[in-house]
Amino acid sequence: MEMLRLATAGSVDDGKSTLIGRLLYDTKSIFEDQLESVERTSRQRGEEYTNLALLTDGLRAEREQGITIDVAYRYFTTPRRKFIIADTPGHIQYTRNMVTGASTANVALILVDARKGVLEQSRRHAFLASLLRVPHLVLCVNKMDLVEYDRAIFESIRDEFKDFAAKLDINDLTTVPVSALNGDNVVTRSPNMTWYEGTSLLHYLEDLHIASDRNLIDVRFPVQYVVRPMHNAFHDYRGYAGTVAAGVLKAGDEVMVLPSGLTSTVESVDTFGGSVDEAFPPMSVTVRLTDDLDISRGDMLCRPHNVPAVGQDIEAMVAWMTDQPKLRPGQLLSLKHTTRQVRAKVMDLQYRINVTTLHRHEGVPDLGLNEIGRVRLRTTQPLFFDEYRRNRVTGSFILVDEASGTTAGAGMIIRS
Repeated sequence: MEMLRLATAGSVDDGKSTLIGRLLYDTKSIFEDQLESVERTSRQRGEEYTNLALLTDGLRAEREQGITIDVAYRYFTTPRRKFIIADTPGHIQYTRNMVTGASTANVALILVDARKGVLEQSRRHAFLASLLRVPHLVLCVNKMDLVEYDRAIFESIRDEFKDFAAKLDINDLTTVPVSALNGDNVVTRSPNMTWYEGTSLLHYLEDLHIASDRNLIDVRFPVQYVVRPMHNAFHDYRGYAGTVAAGVLKAGDEVMVLPSGLTSTVESVDTFGGSVDEAFPPMSVTVRLTDDLDISRGDMLCRPHNVPAVGQDIEAMVAWMTDQPKLRPGQLLSLKHTTRQVRAKVMDLQYRINVTTLHRHEGVPDLGLNEIGRVRLRTTQPLFFDEYRRNRVTGSFILVDEASGTTAGAGMIIRS
């Protein structure tokens, strides 16, 4: 069964957590004791209805303030598809959490309160979804029940958002009017909005075609581990384990190993359950070659006539995720890219981008917590990479502060 990853975003009180709670409740994906706990907490807070947002706002601070702080992951399954939902915060001071939650998403759900319309945070999250190359964007105009299910209000918000989205690199945009509190157009079509001709949100998510979002052209296989069983029955076995980042690998394919440039042929593609005819993203497999080559963790298998960029100088958009230290030119950091880890020096900070207005501020001295900017880096060893817009796996990296070992930044490669 195919897996769909989705991230929610929006301004404070737009109803992200309530929408997710409604999806979980209406698809019968919560346990009785969970529901009883939510009902009890709702009564204690004096609320007249069962507050489904409590299913995702698990931190005490979140419940007290009525906001989402951390990224909450929830899982549910329908007969047609499995889902992983990342409930991301709406506040600007939690931009890093939004980046974390949306970085692997197939779909971004951006919620707008029908009474308030498109706000700065709505635009900010649309920009972040575009920057993170989320393939599909859904604008959910929520709380339609509070505007009497007015078609004109919905269409006005839809058109305003579309005008802004036209300035961004967004390939697929869908708009759905919903009431998460009442369940209108969430799991089933609403009788209160007969003028709406589209499907319910869940029906859209179940039917969304995501296979073509994967890059099946450029073979990229970062080697994570060299498999050499010690058992006598397998003493001749030598395989290279990892996750397929792009392309399709199968027995008989000619491959090149980076950085050595040596070539060989795939003998078999193995999994825990045995050999498979072919491997594609995001399968985890072990590749065996016909030749015994010197290959280790951090190397990459690709096609001889379709190789990634190889270099030590890269330019990237970097989202900074810590308050100390700030990102500054001359700074040394540890860089993790696929299965390769190197040291990197910040050569230049070209500009910081205002994620609300999209204005570029040049000449800034540093990047602080939750800020995003264009950075030029030089690594101690070559990386094998593609532009992020072509491959989200080989085009991304994280920066680690060597003193504390914490993740300091996330990068999306623009070019070498």
